[in-house]
Order: sequence, then C-alpha cells, then structure tokens
Amino acid sequence: MTNTAITLHQTARPDGFPTPDLFAFAEGPVPEPAPGSAVVENLLLSVDPYHRELMEEGGWDLGAPLEGRALGRVIASRDPALAEGDLVFHRYGWRTHSVVTLGTDGTRRIPTYEGVPLAAHLSILGGTGLTAYVALTRTLRLQPGEDLFISAAAGGVGTAAGRIARLLGAGRIVGSTGSAAKVKALTEDLGFDAAFNYRDGPVGELLAQAAPDGIDAYVDNVGGDHLSGALSVLREHGRIAWVGAVAQYNDPANPPAAPHNLYDIVHKSLRLEGVLVRNYRDVQGELEEFLVPHLQSGRISPDVTVAHGFERTVDAFLGMLRGENTGKILVEL
Repeated sequence: MTNTAITLHQTARPDGFPTPDLFAFAEGPVPEPAPGSAVVENLLLSVDPYHRELMEEGGWDLGAPLEGRALGRVIASRDPALAEGDLVFHRYGWRTHSVVTLGTDGTRRIPTYEGVPLAAHLSILGGTGLTAYVALTRTLRLQPGEDLFISAAAGGVGTAAGRIARLLGAGRIVGSTGSAAKVKALTEDLGFDAAFNYRDGPVGELLAQAAPDGIDAYVDNVGGDHLSGALSVLREHGRIAWVGAVAQYNDPANPPAAPHNLYDIVHKSLRLEGVLVRNYRDVQGELEEFLVPHLQSGRISPDVTVAHGFERTVDAFLGMLRGENTGKILVEL
C-alpha cells in the first residue's frame, strides 16, 4: 500500500478551450479517516461535461483538489457501517485517495452484482445512466413506439439514453454525432436506427432526413443549433428533456444565439424541461432494478472509453470535450 496520495488541482481559469497547463498534480500523505468516515483508494474516476462549467469563476476553487464521481475501495475505516474492502461510490474523485462519509453528497456502498462490471457503476448504472433514465422516464415520459432524437448520441448520456430507450420500447431512435466513424458505431453497434454527422449540414435538415415522419421526444445534450433543429422536426405535443449544452461549454461568455424558432414551442404545444440529476437520487434503486438483469443477460453492456493511469485524467477530460470518446469516459487508476 502506498503512503503517498496525489490530487489534481486547477491553477487558473480558462480562456476558451481548456489547456493542460491549467492543471497541476500535488503529492501528500494518504489521509487518515476521522470518526464516522473512511479512506478509500480510488479505482475509477469519471470526467464529465459539467466539469467544464466548474472551471469558470464560481466553480472549482483554484489550488484545491477537484471533485468528480469516483469508485473506491475502503482501506481504512472509522465507520462501523464501512469495512475494509467495501466498494464506495462518492464525489471526491480526481485524486488517488479520498475521505468519505456515507450519506454525504450521495456517498454510498456499491452492491456487487454477479456478471456486472465495475465500470457500469460509473456509466450506465451511475450518474450518467441515471440522467438518461430520468430524462426518458420522468421528463419525457417516453411511451412504447414513440420516436426519439438524442444529440451527442455517442457520448456517455447519449449512449445510455439510446440503450435505455430501446429497452423501454421506443420506436425510431435517431442520434447526432461529430464523425462518420461514430455514425457507423451508433447504427451498427449501439442500436440506433439512424444517425448523422452534424458537421455535414444544417441540423434541422439532417434530422428531417433521418426522421422523415418527425419525432415525439428529444434528449438534448447540446443546445444551440441542435435545439433549433429538433424544434423544427418535433410533432405536436412533443417533449424535450434538456440535459446539457455542449455547444456553449467552451465559450460560456458567448453562448450560441437562442433558436430562431422558439415560438414552435407555442405553435406545436411542445414542452421543454431541464434535467438535473441530483434531484432524482431516490431513483437510483429503480434504475438498478431495471438495468441489472439486462446487464447480467448481456442484452446491454456499459459503453465506456477507458484511460489508464491517474496521470491521464486531464488528457481524458480534454479528450472528452473534443468528442474523442465513445460512451462514458473513465480513468482507471
């Protein structure tokens, strides 16, 4: 067991797309648990789009260890409910070791499901999958046979939404992504009926070609021109679950112009609702009950891209922002 812990800090605010020099690693002793807490050695870390927003003023503190979803194994405990060897989900990642307290910030023990890989707990069974599940079942209330559009469909939430929508009996599932290779992956490997590269033309036109009869619902991970395109193709009484806004993450001071066709929300009696996963932590058990049998049977699997080594955390984060991953991107320590 190592006596050294490494943390990752942000050293300055970004100006546009983040660069590696905005981060620094720091070494120190492995922390000791206080009464009622435990120390975990982290096994898997998550890098997520929302971390880009936290890099701005009012987000992460400069020079302090950064936070993120993680899975760790208990190596020392002063909590009778946590034993050495227990697996714990927590939000004190982007470091090799973390002090955790059950019930704080969603910290919980991870159940062991036979045949379910550990990576599932930070992807389709984690916050990524929970976001997709909530968007589909609570916000969109997707019904069997309804047609669905998912933007950033090859990313973590996008792939999870596609998998879950298929299990819920969706009709035609269409995805947008940023390369021909990912279009192929969506339609050949990930169960989408159609997909398009948004770089090939106006999103509304590409979506109309992929869904000539329109769509009933939209999981929006992008905003901007994708939202405008979806508004033009949605049928009457369609619904939008707005999860993220990748289109503006790297230039938050200059967000894309509002869609020119916002009045379609009124004209078509559409509904648009934001999705904030932290408001739905009580749905975690339902998500696992729904998905674990399908993971165990092999009907679905976690869609992940894994970077190996804690020193690759910044590379993984920047690669995710550039869209280099398919599925959820994780860092394996």
